[in-house]
Amino acid sequence: MQALTFHGPGRVRCETVPDPVLRGPDEALVRVTTTAICGSDLHPYRGREKGLDPGTVLGHEFVGVVEEATAEAPAVGQRVAAPFSTSCGDCFFCRRGLTSRCERGQLFGWIEEGDGLHGGQAELVRVPLARSSLTPIPEGVSDEAALLAGDVLSTGFYCAEMAEVSAGDRVAVIGCGPVGLMAILAARELGAERVLAIDTVAERRELAAGLGAEAVDPAAGEAVERVREATSGRGADAVLEAVGSPQASRLAIDLVRPGGTVAAAGFHTESRFAFGPGEAYDKNLTYRAGRCPARHYLGRLLPRLA
Repeated sequence: MQALTFHGPGRVRCETVPDPVLRGPDEALVRVTTTAICGSDLHPYRGREKGLDPGTVLGHEFVGVVEEATAEAPAVGQRVAAPFSTSCGDCFFCRRGLTSRCERGQLFGWIEEGDGLHGGQAELVRVPLARSSLTPIPEGVSDEAALLAGDVLSTGFYCAEMAEVSAGDRVAVIGCGPVGLMAILAARELGAERVLAIDTVAERRELAAGLGAEAVDPAAGEAVERVREATSGRGADAVLEAVGSPQASRLAIDLVRPGGTVAAAGFHTESRFAFGPGEAYDKNLTYRAGRCPARHYLGRLLPRLA
């Protein structure tokens, strides 16, 4: 089969690799119909994340049709969506909805020292724990929409729910890339009264405005002032940080009100927080971060998309 493979920072090849084969019970082979480039693919590509074996097939979330299976479910021929990691559905973490920390889960597109799973930027993908990892796609939901739910839309909703956005809140979103845009949608779905969207890229601010946010250019030095104007000087009830940089963390702390919450969906590679424990204490701050339990959200969001 054809696949996109990793060969070191900045080096990706489209090449012929062996077809995957089923290795045990509760596995499926999925013929991929739609996949995407994930931010998590870009971390090893740009050299920010180390350890990925050369030859690993890249790709995280994907959509396809079950071609072969060693269990009754999912059924051969069924259209399915896969999040970026497998999950068993039965362990301590899965039962609490934290499928991204499944005791038996693995990331697609990550093989290190020979251990792991090839990813979704290929014609075929082997899926362990197939019954619990794969989600049937409802009629009326396109491949593209189901693919979005497998990571980006799920992560946006997870970010907004980590921040406990609720009716009447005034929310700041830092970063209007794909996840930030979905965080805007999620905040509005959860009842936010106003959403201020902060990004240096004009095209992204335009997209954010089209989704009902108030666009703010931080390069103009107005982000803190605009948020304070929108909140009677208090600061945002919740800040959704979808960048993953020290500058974004610092801005989030400056924007959030005392007693507010910062939720970080952006993946951080720096070794220290951009704020000190004393600042968190003085603001009665709640800071939450982590990998989205995308399989848990797929089950919730696919019916909503339908």
